[in-house]
Order: sequence, then structure tokens, then C-alpha cells
Amino acid sequence: MPVVSALYRYPVKGFTPEARDELVVQPDGRIAGDRVLAFRFADAVEPEDADGLESWPKSRGLALMDFPALARVALDFDADARRLRLSVDGAVLADAGLDDAGRRELEDAITAFVRGSGDARRLDRDGVLPLRLVGDGATSRFQDRARGYVSLHGAASVEDVDAAVAAPVDSRRFRSNIVVSGVGAWDELGWSGRARIGEVAFDVQRPIGRCAAIMANPDTGERDARLLRVLTTEFDQAEPTLGILLLPADGGGVVRVGDEVVVEG
Repeated sequence: MPVVSALYRYPVKGFTPEARDELVVQPDGRIAGDRVLAFRFADAVEPEDADGLESWPKSRGLALMDFPALARVALDFDADARRLRLSVDGAVLADAGLDDAGRRELEDAITAFVRGSGDARRLDRDGVLPLRLVGDGATSRFQDRARGYVSLHGAASVEDVDAAVAAPVDSRRFRSNIVVSGVGAWDELGWSGRARIGEVAFDVQRPIGRCAAIMANPDTGERDARLLRVLTTEFDQAEPTLGILLLPADGGGVVRVGDEVVVEG
């Protein structure tokens, strides 16, 4: 029987995950506590409109797609205290709350880090600086897609990719909320209809098209594997794809590590 083997949420868009024993799936189709903060470019601190929904394009803020060095920055977010700590190799870059002064401290720290990385030139584009930390630390809103969605992939699919390249590849590269074991490689791409994970029923939406974020090594921040090309050439995909998007069918609930996964079709 397929089961949930790992769960993740990402308090700050584009930064390292929190491994969780359980996730709360909200009725709106997002994970509670997921992408509640984001470092946005100076000219992109307000949402865009996408058919009546708020949209926060990842191209207009710090994201692994354009800033792979971010993978080196470990974060610890205390949601109750609304306090964020950023560190690299054990050295604290900043540890501050979400008041105005704290946000400036965090913004300055991450700007200085990027300035010292191989991604520094990207800060020189018009409209980028000063970076602004946006979000209230509670509302999940900075997903890649305006509708939100819960993301899932099969562990075997990632193992297949890992076997095809010399660089180490694990589930962290693909930044899903839910990782499932006990399904064949790539089987999840063929799911349709409804999937039940523990107590939560989901409607399967579509496969996830991938971007350059997956080429960043989650430990070193270096682009060490041309995974977009690997997906299309080694696995005969028309577009680089791994994982699927889900929406809760009956109002959400709690998903836990070890939950059984049943695809109802």
C-alpha cells in the first residue's frame, strides 16, 4: 500500500523546508504555514491579478530558479513568536522578528549574502533593490501558482532521476509538500480523479512542470545537474515534469507521515 513517507512546508518562499510529521490542508487548497513569507523585489511588493486571484510570480522575488545560492541558507521560523532566523554553515546571518526594524535587519542580511554569492549580478537589475520581506507570517499566499495547490511526488520517481545523473538527487530538489513511497516510478503522473491520503480526499489537478530550481544542489547551492534536460531526454518528456498538483475535495484536513494513499480514479 502506498504511504506518505515525508511531509514538508516552506515558511519562506524559495528557502529551506521544514520537515513535518503532519500538515494541515486548508479548505482553500494550501498548506497552513507554507510560503507565508517572501523576499520580493522593490517593484513587486504588491500582488498581481490572475483572473481575480492574487498572483506573486516567483520571477519577481528571491527564488531558487534565479538565485540557487539560497539553498545554502538554513532558516528557522518561530510562527508563534513571528521570528525568523537565517544562517549559513552554522553562522547566523540574522535573527529578528517581523516588526519593521526586524524586517529591515532580515532584508539587509539576505541582500549581503546574495551580494557575496555567484548570484550577485541579478541584484543589479532595475527594480530589484531594496529587497522587501512581505507576508504576515501566518497567511499561506506565496505559492508559485495563484490557486495555490498542494504538491506531491513519488519517491521512486526521484530515485529514477538520481540514477540517471552523477550529482546527488533527493526529494529536496523538487520542493513538494507530500512525498509518497510504495508507488512505481512516475506512476503518480498517471493519477486522475480522486486520491485519498489519510483522512483527506484530493482532486488530482495536473502534473508539475519544472523550472531551473531543481538544478540547484540543496546543500551547496550550486547548479550541479542539468535536470531539465535530463527529464526531457532521459525520460522522453515533452516538458520537464515531476510530481502532481492536488486540491482538497471536501474541505481539507490533516495529512500525516505514514498515512495510506488510495487513488480512487
